[in-house]
Amino acid sequence: MKSVALNAAPRVVGRRAGAKALRAGGRIPAVIYGRQVPSQKLELNAKEMEDLIHHSVSENLLVDLAVKDDARPQRLALVQEVQHHPVTGKVLHVDFHEVAEDEKVTIAVPVETVGESEGVKTQGGVLEHVLFKIRVRGLPKDLPEQITVDVTHLMIGQAIHLGEIPAPANCEILGDKHISVIAVAAPRTEEEEAAEAAAAAEAVLGDVEMIKEKREEGEEGAPPAKGAEKAPAKGAALGTEKAAPGADKKAASGADKKAAPGADKKAASATGDKKAAPAPEKKK
Repeated sequence: MKSVALNAAPRVVGRRAGAKALRAGGRIPAVIYGRQVPSQKLELNAKEMEDLIHHSVSENLLVDLAVKDDARPQRLALVQEVQHHPVTGKVLHVDFHEVAEDEKVTIAVPVETVGESEGVKTQGGVLEHVLFKIRVRGLPKDLPEQITVDVTHLMIGQAIHLGEIPAPANCEILGDKHISVIAVAAPRTEEEEAAEAAAAAEAVLGDVEMIKEKREEGEEGAPPAKGAEKAPAKGAALGTEKAAPGADKKAASGADKKAAPGADKKAASATGDKKAAPAPEKKK
C-alpha cells in the first residue's frame, strides 16, 4: 500500500459543541493512537480528506501525516475508521492508527468480485457475498487496499472459501480456511419467498402477542387505582354508620339490664344507711 500525504493540526477544542464548530468551519475532528504512544486529538481539512477518500479504491489508506506545530510533526498512520453522516455521507470523524514501517499490522480488507459467474449467467443463480471483508496481516507498505476475486467459474452450489483466495505478496490471510467468502445459490421460487415472508410475519405477530400478554399480566398484577380504594372504604363507612344505631340500642339495653340490679342494691343500701343512722343529739 502506497502512502499518501495528509496535513493535520493539534485539536484544542473538545466536546460536541467544539466538534460542531470545527465542522462548520470546514474542519474534521480526528484522533491518532498507537501501541506505544498516547492518543492525540487532531483536526483535518474536510475537503482534503474527502478528496483523498474519493480518489482511493477503499478507505484503507496509509498516510504520511504532517502535524503542524507539533513535537512529532511526521507520523505514519493507517486510517482505522471513518465515520460518515447517515444522510449526506460527509465525513464526521477519522481514527488513525500510528504504525512503524517495520511493524506488521492486521487490517480488514474489502473483497471485490470480477467477472460474471456462469451459474448466474446460464443457470439463473444468485451471487452471494458471505464475507465482505477479510483480515490480512503484513507490513504497512505490503498491505492491499482491497482483494479482488474472479468468480467466472462458479456454478450453482459452488463457493470460494477463504483458503482458496491467494494472499497478497508478503502478507497472510487470517481466519478459518473453510469459511465461504463468495457463493452462488439457486434462485428461490415464489412459493419459497411467500413461505419466508409468512414466517417473518408470523414471528412479528408472535412478538406482538407476547408483548400484549405481558402488558395484560402487568395490569392484572398492578395495585388498584386511588378511586377504587376510596369507593370500598366509603361503602364500608356507610355500612358501619347504619349498623351503629342498632348496635347502640342493643348495647344500651344490655347495659341497662345489667346495670339495673346493681343500681337497685346501691339505692337500697343508700336508703338503709339513711334509716340506720342515729339522730344527732340536741345541745342543752
